[in-house]
Amino acid sequence: MARDRKSSLSDEDRVLWNRVARTVRAYPGKSVADVANEPEAAPATPRKKASAPMRASSAVQPPHSPDLQPIDRSVYRKLSRGRVPIEATIDLHGLTQSQAHHLLRRFLHDAREKGLRHVLVITGKGRSNDGDGILRRVVPLWLTMPEFAGLASGVQPAARGHGGEGALYIRLKRKEKSR
Repeated sequence: MARDRKSSLSDEDRVLWNRVARTVRAYPGKSVADVANEPEAAPATPRKKASAPMRASSAVQPPHSPDLQPIDRSVYRKLSRGRVPIEATIDLHGLTQSQAHHLLRRFLHDAREKGLRHVLVITGKGRSNDGDGILRRVVPLWLTMPEFAGLASGVQPAARGHGGEGALYIRLKRKEKSR
């Protein structure tokens, strides 16, 4: 089923596209479709101001939760430089949300049971319309959900050498000692 591209453009985008389309020559045998007369003045819609690029350490902040904080600055620095080892890694590239959710929950439970403290979760950067991948956005949210409660004490985007904005460092809570 073909998608109607004209209907997915806003009025402002359609006006801009029409201006661009008039500046090019069509291939032989092709013609630029006649476009409707553009309005004299496109309605001014306020746009979000483009934010300055963020460093990897602050690009994707987890939602505020009393149990889930950013990783301590000194620990983050040691992780990014390799002085504190990343004890396990999971790659969620190419998985659906439900597959990734299930694997991540099992991975974090297993890692905590083994007594691991620092793990790397690779979500990928994604290719959605707004530039953020769905897993990149939802993994920090999942960590605040009840089924992940008691697993992570901190989460922060990884350093460039470990995947940058497409990966997360997760600091796991210590395993409770049985009495």
